[in-house]
Amino acid sequence: MSAPSVPPGSSTPSPASPAAPAAGLAGLLTAEALVGGGLFLLAFGLFFYLTRVVFAEHSQVFDNWGFAQMDRLRAAHPGLTPWVFRLTYFGSVWFFVPASLLLPLLLHWRGYSRYAVELLLAMAGGGALNELLKAWFHRDRPTTALIYQYGLSFPSGHAMLSMAFYGCLAWLAVQHSRRWGWATLLVLWALLIGLSRVYLHVHFPTDVVAGFAGGTAWLVLLRTGIQLFWRGERKLEAVAQEEALVEKQAARGPR
Repeated sequence: MSAPSVPPGSSTPSPASPAAPAAGLAGLLTAEALVGGGLFLLAFGLFFYLTRVVFAEHSQVFDNWGFAQMDRLRAAHPGLTPWVFRLTYFGSVWFFVPASLLLPLLLHWRGYSRYAVELLLAMAGGGALNELLKAWFHRDRPTTALIYQYGLSFPSGHAMLSMAFYGCLAWLAVQHSRRWGWATLLVLWALLIGLSRVYLHVHFPTDVVAGFAGGTAWLVLLRTGIQLFWRGERKLEAVAQEEALVEKQAARGPR
């Protein structure tokens, strides 16, 4: 039997392929996502290694070495201590709570609503994750602390949230205006805040490195998820617009 003929000049709308959205989403596996996945695995692997060192092997070699380096620095330059107290404030809850609310509001007011959402999620999720990890590992703080600090020790909240906050700002600086210099300074600032916790003996060095690793892993995971979400939304919107255009053309009929 011959196939039914189509009148000249008419067109039959091609049915929307259910594989079209899937094909669009498959294209989201970009180099950026792959690099982010690799960085996440490295950070997660470092965090896991530190948990083995601290809680399975009970090794204090790295902690003792880190404290010794900071003690030598403090003895050689005692005038640094007041500045370290000022530095560590920029990784405290007293700074992060207002900063995590006011800066997203400023970004939203300037028209960068997506950046505002990303920063809010980075800090809210990072704070919740840090508290869960501290409750799970339940490591006491060093007894040699120069100042009293409440709470548990592993991983360092200052280090983890500094990496989440300043790391997120660094990524936004690169994404928005390719300001690699500012991004580098922001990451270095986060690292200095973490080191200040070792200087003051309120965290073991392993706490701080684990905080950096945990903050990096969380930030990369969040950033990758957000990028996939936004790109998926754009691709699905494009598919929907294309299908609507085909249906509109089909409804007009032959000319």
